[in-house]
Amino acid sequence: MINKLHTGELYLPMDDSVMAEQLDCLERLYDFNATRPHEIEKRTAMLKEMFAEIGDNCYIEPPFHSNWGGRHVHFGKNVYGNFNLTLVDDTHIYVGDYTMFGPNVVIATAGHPILPELREQGYQYNAPVHIGKNCWLGAGVIVLPGVTIGDNVIIGAGSVVTKDIPSNVVAVGNPCRVMREVSQRDKDFYFKNRKIEI
Repeated sequence: MINKLHTGELYLPMDDSVMAEQLDCLERLYDFNATRPHEIEKRTAMLKEMFAEIGDNCYIEPPFHSNWGGRHVHFGKNVYGNFNLTLVDDTHIYVGDYTMFGPNVVIATAGHPILPELREQGYQYNAPVHIGKNCWLGAGVIVLPGVTIGDNVIIGAGSVVTKDIPSNVVAVGNPCRVMREVSQRDKDFYFKNRKIEI
């Protein structure tokens, strides 16, 4: 069963071959969440052990939740995750440099079949998620399995991203839709009518 995690095939996540490895990852995640606020260097070192890949200057604010403790997560550099970041990393999650996650963001790679008989037996499938560079996912955003988000994208708070989002846009809603492109006005104003003066 463990060989089917990354193929998109149906598999049984409670299979012994899957659970044995997953529980080891969750033990390490438990230790990460038990670190004290001043133990930033310890947290950084732990994330380098826990993640598939993680660049420099990444920070995740505990509590952090992850099905595999980050084992299938690939972060670029300078990625920030606020409180309650949930990475359902039953297969791979790719996140580009300088991307930020607001509190309570969920990135899900796992799905379950619509057919009730298959769900009753506990079957699951996984599809990877790709998030580009320099994105900002606001508080409470949910990204569903198989979604790709381009570079320089803002996803508005509370959005549910069910389909791919192109680069250089602001997208909001449930389901999440492109609202507009990043524009000249964004070079002049950072929030409502507040001018950029730095």
